[in-house]
Amino acid sequence: MLSAFISAFKTPDLRKKILFTLGIIAIYRLGATLPSPGVAYGNVQQCVEAMKTGDQSGVFTLLNLFSGGALMSLSVFALGIMPYITASIILQLLTVVIPRLEQLRKEGQAGQAKITQYTRYLTLGLAVLQSSAFIALARSGQLFNNMCNEFPIVPQTSLPDWVTVGMLVITMTAGTGVVMWLGELITDRGVGNGMSVLIFTSIAARLPSEGWQILDSQGVWGFVGVIALVLVVITLVVYIEQAQRRIPVQYAKRMVGRRMYGGTSTYIPLKVNQAGVIPVIFASSLLYLPQLALDFMRSDNPGKVYIFIEKYFATPTSWSYILTYGLLILFFTYFYVSITFNPTEVADNMKKYGGFVPGIRPGKPTADYLSFILSRITLPGALYLAIIAVLPNLFFIALDSQAYQNFPFGGTAVLIMVGVGLETVKQIESQLMQRSYEGFLR
Repeated sequence: MLSAFISAFKTPDLRKKILFTLGIIAIYRLGATLPSPGVAYGNVQQCVEAMKTGDQSGVFTLLNLFSGGALMSLSVFALGIMPYITASIILQLLTVVIPRLEQLRKEGQAGQAKITQYTRYLTLGLAVLQSSAFIALARSGQLFNNMCNEFPIVPQTSLPDWVTVGMLVITMTAGTGVVMWLGELITDRGVGNGMSVLIFTSIAARLPSEGWQILDSQGVWGFVGVIALVLVVITLVVYIEQAQRRIPVQYAKRMVGRRMYGGTSTYIPLKVNQAGVIPVIFASSLLYLPQLALDFMRSDNPGKVYIFIEKYFATPTSWSYILTYGLLILFFTYFYVSITFNPTEVADNMKKYGGFVPGIRPGKPTADYLSFILSRITLPGALYLAIIAVLPNLFFIALDSQAYQNFPFGGTAVLIMVGVGLETVKQIESQLMQRSYEGFLR
């Protein structure tokens, strides 16, 4: 692996891509620490420190992790890449129900460019909404769990409030646009998928501080137990993420003019985790709604509805929360796989180009066969996602600890980090193999 890494830097064009990607990451982290105009950065830091000594079970903990700590700092890149991810998921789901988007998806590169443009517009719209909401929550203290009301986040100035808030909204929205542009630069001129690399960077930036906090709260043996759990989880994730069922496909020979085409054998790779991390994000988003409702319903005399929601659906260590979380992941895994992989469309394309699965007739029998295989491998993939997502909750129930709220190695975070890492290594490997070098995993 070390020799392959050295070979990557010895290749001029690949070295330029790696250094370019590292440079973009450095710019991204700089923007994540740059305070927005009008924000009292010293007061924000005091609020963050106050949160470390109290309950950190707020709705924005995971969002802060994905932004690399930029959200709680109200920096220029406070929103991070989440508006773009949300917009991409929305457009992907709308493709199923809006014929125009479905037509664009089938038009190839030109149609995909149009969908990408729609995603950019929707990202900026979501950034305006999210930045307005976060600024309002920060000014009311709810962003920091009402633990720093004595520290004004946006101090009063000679300017009207609407000018200050408008300036913050514009700054954070512009920051989201810059982050989106940086991600596209990495995709075009760097190594890996730009958006995935940036969210990987945000999560990795939080690991040292969160690890130190676990060490401080749990002691050496508790920290060693967490590291052991991390290694087990990462090993399992790598194993499952690489697992796939290969459906053999044979293409018949055919004459086009004076040339013979076809006669080759290939396969359709059906991954065990065909849905990726999307079901976990969907399930987490739905389970954040009860917590968000509690933040707005917070009062000195809570009613029965408040107590019921807080006990069963807003406490990550409650069994009702864990069971609901797991069931939602199972549902969204099947739902997302059903809308992203169309066996009938795949079978029709195979038939059009003379391809067939050995022993299976082309057309509808092939589609039924693919549906049968897909339904069988989706179940272990869904169970795998559910187990990885709820494992940190179960682990910290055993420890009787509140550290799970900032646990950076569980669920969505570890799936994204391992998935992005594997995909980036594969891209570097493919470029090395084109130049007759051995890959990282050889």
